Amino acid sequence: MAGSLLKHKIYTDTQCNNEEFRNRNLWPRPLARKWTFMLFVGTCLLYCARTTMPICAVTMAATFHWSKIDSGLVLGGFYWGYCFTQILGGYASDKLGGERVLFISTTLWALTTCATPLLAELSSHTFALMIMARSLMGVLQGVFFPSLASLCSQRVVEGERGFLMSTMHSGCYLGTLLAGGMGSIMLDSYSWKSMFYCTGFLSILWSLLVWQCFLRGDVTPAPLEMSSSSAWTWSRLLSLLKKPPVWSMVFAHMCIACTSNTLMSWLPTYFKESFPHATGWTYNLIPWLTAIPSALSGGYVSDFLVKQGYSISAMRKIMQFFAMGASSLFIMVLCGGMFTSFNSALAFLSIAVGLTTFTSCGVSVNVQDLAPSCAGALYGLVVVALSGYLIEVTQSWASVFSLIGLINVTGLGIFLVFGDAHRVDLEV
Repeated sequence: MAGSLLKHKIYTDTQCNNEEFRNRNLWPRPLARKWTFMLFVGTCLLYCARTTMPICAVTMAATFHWSKIDSGLVLGGFYWGYCFTQILGGYASDKLGGERVLFISTTLWALTTCATPLLAELSSHTFALMIMARSLMGVLQGVFFPSLASLCSQRVVEGERGFLMSTMHSGCYLGTLLAGGMGSIMLDSYSWKSMFYCTGFLSILWSLLVWQCFLRGDVTPAPLEMSSSSAWTWSRLLSLLKKPPVWSMVFAHMCIACTSNTLMSWLPTYFKESFPHATGWTYNLIPWLTAIPSALSGGYVSDFLVKQGYSISAMRKIMQFFAMGASSLFIMVLCGGMFTSFNSALAFLSIAVGLTTFTSCGVSVNVQDLAPSCAGALYGLVVVALSGYLIEVTQSWASVFSLIGLINVTGLGIFLVFGDAHRVDLEV
């Protein structure tokens, strides 16, 4: 009897140790719910701050006498800065924990948002200062999604990652929606500066709440822990990039990020110039209003496909087909002369924006399928710097829409052929 009890005790300890090693980084469910809500709000505020400049761009261009090329350089400045901290943000998050990286970066870009109107009035070099401010915003916000990918892969169980990422992406569109609504009101009733002050203040408030409720004192979460077999190294990352599922995912992600950010940056200007008599709140709100339920439904659709027997790989490709292929069809319709009314343009672009949200269950979460041990760093290799350059070079909305379609189709084709969802980071 005693021997049986002793044997049972040793078995239990061994099993518990193995289970603890696998699950020690996971959030407890109550904490996961709280963090999900806070990250949803944080993503919302991130996009409020990010879209403040595109919404105010027309008014600022008239105030400071910017040409279209000048506006393109200011808007594109964000993405030139955005690409530089992606790898650094992913590396820091994988090593130190994405919670702290998100807190520090949010505090800094919130202060930068508040300071932007002050910089505009600081001297006669407004144009150069705005490019610098937007680039700094990109540098500081560039760590957000690599940190989020790291958190998702290290803190959340595999079966719930798709829904978490679709929830976070719905926060992106809610933030754009709120920024459009606030911008329409504030630009009419106040000045463009009020938009920067408002979004910056709300973001600072979010940082204070995160510090007070999650990162202060005894509630500070432990740093992420990884086994020696899954440690993040440059040589290991380079080895992963040689695998077709990884580089095809990176390329597809680059394409969808480029086209999505181009739409977000330039849709207000497109509608303002093409339909000057249209009401501003309609085109600032409706496309992003359709995106929110679309992003949330993407998570449920992906879960449904898996329950119906589809493999994870097939489900990722189906969702990405709608995000890049189907959305491009509605964008390309605007290149012809058949649909030229405001209602047609608004309807087709709203559908296109809504369909692009399905990427949250496609390549956006695919990195966590392939290499969860260094998801943050791999996410950081996505370059989105082309967004501000498109309109500057082409000076034509039809050519911009055509190029968006071409980029989407190319990225989608590469992902459909070479993409996969089987874990590869254990093989290097």
